[in-house]
Amino acid sequence: MESTAVVPGAQAIARAAKLLRLVTSSGHDGASLQHLARSAELSRSTTHRLLSALRAEGLVDRDESSARWMPGPELFLMGSVAAARYDVTALARDIVRSLAVKTEESAFLSVRRADETVCLLREEGSFPIRSFVLSEGVRFPLGVASAGLAILAFLPDHDVDAYLERHPELESAWGRSHGARPLRTRLAETKERGYAVNPGLIVEGSWGLGAAVFDRSGRPEWALSLTGVEFRFGPDRIADLGRTLLAHAHQLSARISGARR
Repeated sequence: MESTAVVPGAQAIARAAKLLRLVTSSGHDGASLQHLARSAELSRSTTHRLLSALRAEGLVDRDESSARWMPGPELFLMGSVAAARYDVTALARDIVRSLAVKTEESAFLSVRRADETVCLLREEGSFPIRSFVLSEGVRFPLGVASAGLAILAFLPDHDVDAYLERHPELESAWGRSHGARPLRTRLAETKERGYAVNPGLIVEGSWGLGAAVFDRSGRPEWALSLTGVEFRFGPDRIADLGRTLLAHAHQLSARISGARR
């Protein structure tokens, strides 16, 4: 493969793609130019120029009253076509809803995308106090949220090693608990337990559980997860939630495998 450094226009495409990911992960409220420039590590002028070009193609849009940038109509059309090949939300929706009903916590489906997870579905549980760390379109690096921790734990060891080598910034970006050594400990615990536990490492007091969902070849490409407030995740209840979560994850893995024969 050619290096992106020698492919004409590759840098501009990479920057535009990063901005698209940032815009789509910003949710319904959109994102400001300042936030996008800072997150993409670009100047405001470069960011505005790229966003304007993307807007001209319908890939992003700008709310005139708030001046915030949002996904554009062309993304919907492109996504509709791509969904026929990549989307599993139709297969997963009733399983995610069942998980939320049975546990009374917020339940999610996330997909692995390169070195990140992206939330695809959210179903609210009946318990009135909720965690809002995760919603549709939100991305986290693998190993940070419970969904990404579950996926990373069941990747081959050489893939885990390569991932940690590519991302030495995890500790500085997410705290000491995401350094290589403590992260490897949590990965080992996840593999032994079968599901991941995030004890408020992203937002204090907001706990999460995650279980990997596998494709036909046995690779963890999705995850189901639960989030809630800390006092709902005591030791005894975590075990019950974990069993329920794993049962739903196994059901979805079987359904995906059967649907793609």
